[in-house]
Amino acid sequence: MSSTVSQPARTLVQTGPEAAAWGERLRVANINPRTGLATDYLNHFNEAVMLLEMVPDMPECAEDFLTWSPLSYAEHFTASNFKARDLAIEAYEKADPSVRAQFDHITDTMTSILTAVGSAMREVEKDTTRVRLAEQAAAWVKPLIAACGGIINGGAEADIDTIMAN
Repeated sequence: MSSTVSQPARTLVQTGPEAAAWGERLRVANINPRTGLATDYLNHFNEAVMLLEMVPDMPECAEDFLTWSPLSYAEHFTASNFKARDLAIEAYEKADPSVRAQFDHITDTMTSILTAVGSAMREVEKDTTRVRLAEQAAAWVKPLIAACGGIINGGAEADIDTIMAN
């Protein structure tokens, strides 16, 4: 019986001409060469927030929000028209595991919030309740999107508890 040992994810920390060529490919593709992450993924969450922000003025937009469904990083790029979508997925997979863990933690939190709000909106009948749900969810998710942007661009780890308390 043979066993296979999985190899650890290769990080973007390389040296020499190969590293320079890899970094340039990422930069040209609008993928951060230091982190291996692309801000294009945040459009997935910005779309949901935009729909939530429309609910207070047009409660019928709640129905539009309810069509939003969560997508992983790879699912987003696979379904997108992003020119370098395969490169974006490869770079994500090769990203530093600690950076990716921070990023995934925040995107998982946003997905949980948006999914829970969607479920709650399906259960309630009053527009005023939907408006409150939409306003609260947008207030929570917007700073998390900004925190993800910071991670993508090489910023410090975000404190989700602090963001959610505001």
